[in-house]
Amino acid sequence: MSLTNLAEKPDERFTYGQYCEWDDGERWELIDGVPYNMTPAPLRRHQGISTMILSRIANFLRGNPCKVYHAPFDVRLPDFDKQDDSDVLTVVQPDIVVICDEKKLDDRGCRGAPDLVVEILSPSTSRKDIGVKFSLYERHGVREYWVIHPAEESLMTFSLGGDGKYGRPQGYGRGDVATSTVLEGFELNVEEVFEE
Repeated sequence: MSLTNLAEKPDERFTYGQYCEWDDGERWELIDGVPYNMTPAPLRRHQGISTMILSRIANFLRGNPCKVYHAPFDVRLPDFDKQDDSDVLTVVQPDIVVICDEKKLDDRGCRGAPDLVVEILSPSTSRKDIGVKFSLYERHGVREYWVIHPAEESLMTFSLGGDGKYGRPQGYGRGDVATSTVLEGFELNVEEVFEE
């Protein structure tokens, strides 16, 4: 399937089945059937921050049933449990995800809400990550959502409340130690996140 004419079909919605057939060499996400191009590749600083956080979480999770993955890694978010994969309208590639329920993992990635999602903002994705993905992750039950802002050297964490909504964010900056409600006992020195 050619994706060169997507701009000519702004109202068309796509499925995960179609997404799997795209072979244009670019990375895409689908949110409620709307395609978002993930290229160009993230900047070096973005990758450095991602690698540092990933390594800290991976070390913390040794011997733990929870697993950590980094992009590109498909997270399919079906609208209901029995929805056929080919009909799923949402597949995202968060920078980092932690999944504690191994039944959600398969060869294609993750089907269902991860327990923790980390997104690192970049100029081309910040609007989507703060707005569209915030609502998406909340709606699908992602228990904890971290937003890293490299330009401001800050980190915000959102935790899902009993009402299924994210509560007030916890903000962290240089000199702070971030903690997680999902990864009990995990601590992240924010100074180290932005060292590079």
